[in-house]
Amino acid sequence: MGYTVALTGGIGSGKSTIANAFAMLGVDIVDADIIARQVVEKGQPALELIHARFGHDVLHPDGTLNRAVLRQKIFSSPVEKRWIDNLLHPLIHAETRKQLALTRSPWCLWVVPLLVENNLQHQADRVLVVDVDPETQLARTMRRDNISREQAENILAAQATREARLAVADDIIDNCGSPETVIAHVAELHQRYLALAAASHRD
Repeated sequence: MGYTVALTGGIGSGKSTIANAFAMLGVDIVDADIIARQVVEKGQPALELIHARFGHDVLHPDGTLNRAVLRQKIFSSPVEKRWIDNLLHPLIHAETRKQLALTRSPWCLWVVPLLVENNLQHQADRVLVVDVDPETQLARTMRRDNISREQAENILAAQATREARLAVADDIIDNCGSPETVIAHVAELHQRYLALAAASHRD
């Protein structure tokens, strides 16, 4: 596995925008959210186990996972949430390692929304935090997901605090500013990570 930078940030911070900017520079991206969706796709063993445990109402008519129904079931029951975590986390971890091993760019970006929550920061060479103020997070999340302020606040409250994320950061991107400023910062960080990756290969 090559030099790995973990990218994290709270909901509505703009992680995808930053990841896409790095991808445009030729950086390989491994995204934990995408992997989490892949392991429960139709035909995957995990989906069959979820179906067996929770019944037909966790599936859409086409046989795909009904995330909203599953979310309701597990967030109202700590036992069921633990069952889901015990099923999915090892699968997500194994697929993540596989995808990281296949990366070919000089360094790769590992997008991990729940990095701090799952204490994964030590599994990367460096941690990059996308930081915005809570009010911006709420506004973006409400707009993007078409939810109420109260719902957005509940999601925010369930995540690691802004302070906890910043405490593990090696680098920080302030994503409240203009897109031009952010793109310039991404380009600057890319050069830094290329140098760090090259130095790590020499060691």
